[in-house]
Amino acid sequence: MTANTDFEVIIIGGSYAGLSAALALGRSLRKVLVIDSEKPCNIQTPHSHNFLTQDGQTPAAISTLAKKQVKKYGTVAFFQGIATRGIKMGEGFEITTDKQKKFTARKLIFATGIKDVLPPIKGFAECWGISAIHCPYCHGYEFKGKPTGILANGERGFHLASLVHNLTNNVTLLTNGKADFTKEQIAKLNRHKIEIIEKVLTEVEHEMGKINQVVFDDGTKKGLDALYAALPFVQHSEIPDSLGCELTEQGYIKVSAMQETNIEGVFACGDNTNMMRSVANAVYSGNLTGAVVNGKLTVEKF
Repeated sequence: MTANTDFEVIIIGGSYAGLSAALALGRSLRKVLVIDSEKPCNIQTPHSHNFLTQDGQTPAAISTLAKKQVKKYGTVAFFQGIATRGIKMGEGFEITTDKQKKFTARKLIFATGIKDVLPPIKGFAECWGISAIHCPYCHGYEFKGKPTGILANGERGFHLASLVHNLTNNVTLLTNGKADFTKEQIAKLNRHKIEIIEKVLTEVEHEMGKINQVVFDDGTKKGLDALYAALPFVQHSEIPDSLGCELTEQGYIKVSAMQETNIEGVFACGDNTNMMRSVANAVYSGNLTGAVVNGKLTVEKF
């Protein structure tokens, strides 16, 4: 908890992107507040991969170490809570939290991530992040050679199938209804012996989040060790939209190469801005955002 209410920068979201931005700003002696709910979207994920020096580490361990390192910089403060409202005020912004605390700052950084919209399939939520997974780069190696399903259709399903087939020859496409592939795509899938099942998926049978098999609406079952799912998502925070930040066609916050939104003084980084959903990308984009925001503040005050 912090007694101060006025800062140079408020960072909403204290996971990898937010902490990376805070580190860059803290090292430049900027007065920064990080508002974090401490409820990361990867809370069920057992291990993080594809991040140099941290491969195989738990997400919580990476975050704990990162926060410990950021806290060494005395100008960075933390507030545990959820930012619920943001308004433009003169040359800055006011943020209200779920605890009715209000904070002001000249610049805002949204590192709030996205929220997956899980399908209403029994057992799916319990497996999400463990054996029901979203990314071959993050999770694929651990399921190499294993019976693997892909819950997706059309172009997205075909793309995932091509990536996953490089990791295992035992791939099944679960289209959850009528398949939507071109003749050329079907020919390629057949050539690689990738089965297409058009039945509706009703249940994921598992033990402590580890899939045993999936069940279809006709009662038949398919044994799987892993299930990739291309899920829809929404922005985790509604504040960027309320401030007028533009979104891309895919639903990400639209930013420039310097992580700037279309609203002056508002920046975004991490999973909420692009589909590269990895710890490494979040850390990179947060670091860049922190440097850019520091540069903006320097120009304004120097």
